[in-house]
Amino acid sequence: MATKIPVTVITGFLGSGKTSLIRHLLQNNQGRRIAVLVNEFGELGIDGELLKSCQVCPEDGKGDTNIFELTNGCLCCTVQEEFYPTMQELIKRRDSIDCILIETSGLALPKPLIKAFRWQEIRNAATVDAVITVVDCAAVAAGTFASDPEAIAAQRQADDSLEHETPLQELFEDQLACADLVVLNKIDLVDAETKARVEELIKQELPRVVKIVESDCSQLDASILLGFQAAVEDNLDSRPSHHDTEEDHNHDEEITSANLILDRTFDPEKLQQQLEKLAQEQEIYRIKGFVAVPNKSMRLVMQGVGTRFDKFYDRPWKPEEARQTRLVFIGRDLKSSEIESQLVAL
Repeated sequence: MATKIPVTVITGFLGSGKTSLIRHLLQNNQGRRIAVLVNEFGELGIDGELLKSCQVCPEDGKGDTNIFELTNGCLCCTVQEEFYPTMQELIKRRDSIDCILIETSGLALPKPLIKAFRWQEIRNAATVDAVITVVDCAAVAAGTFASDPEAIAAQRQADDSLEHETPLQELFEDQLACADLVVLNKIDLVDAETKARVEELIKQELPRVVKIVESDCSQLDASILLGFQAAVEDNLDSRPSHHDTEEDHNHDEEITSANLILDRTFDPEKLQQQLEKLAQEQEIYRIKGFVAVPNKSMRLVMQGVGTRFDKFYDRPWKPEEARQTRLVFIGRDLKSSEIESQLVAL
């Protein structure tokens, strides 16, 4: 029987650096033939386009592409509808694939996806090599998806039964609990004391000994991220989840995405200032997209976590491509009309 295709599941909260990690892996693949499944929260497919622009993957859609975008819902809820047929297609091409990377939505639980690898049609051909959980060190330090770490630790020591967790914190903990490796990312944005505090918080949430590696821009060698041979689907019992006793699970329905497409250009600095203002006015967790810049032949990528932004030019605009500004906003109880009106007024 042919060797099973190793699959690496890359999870982590919104904006932690999952796409950047995969993009770096593709650009430094060391000869590996890598297929990628991208599951996004929002229908514009920003992350998929970012991966296709890595200069390694075909963008024209011709032939056997190695980037698959799953945008019809969170993978942990649409395993049968979206994931299964895509995996079946990849299994047919197993002779031309060395490994598969799956980038989950930032709001996805890892375990429901991994359980799908127990299905007979998949387990005979593929295995979960490892679960990599990417953590935004600066965001956790700022309390984006956990309340004060010291306060949490004190409460737990005093009374383990205290109900102090939020749905987002539970999600964060579930993603950590399933990990074979934790990437503590964006450490360049915090001081040594803060980094140590975040690392201690992560260790408290890990149910077993798991290696934590540090990164500032998700740039890690493939030898660190691939080749665990953990067969994760066979030892899920050692990876506890808040949802283990539930037949089904529910996402926070107030967390939604808003997509904005504008046929115009923006000054990057003015746009960023307005986006920072919006992030302060509304509970926006993540902003990402492409910006058309006046007198620039390159497409600008703009990404934000809370009020922290970064931007870079990823590739030239194609001759047949509409030079639109396309942005996705992910957050709680978003007011889409206010977002659009403030940007249109720029």
